[in-house]
Amino acid sequence: MQVIVRDNNVDQALRVLKKKMQREGIFREMKLRRHYEKPSERKAREKAEAIRRARKLARKKMERE
Repeated sequence: MQVIVRDNNVDQALRVLKKKMQREGIFREMKLRRHYEKPSERKAREKAEAIRRARKLARKKMERE
């Protein structure tokens, strides 16, 4: 990942970097890797996330119709 610093404006470059990292999901992955997660817990979490995404998609679809 690369961010260009223009006119020595480091604050703006940091903001851009954080936004890129957020979009890529790096912060989320760092949070998940802080502690070991058993494979069974990981499967359960991923399944719950998939259900949540599917429900959200269905809700949005119903709103459009």
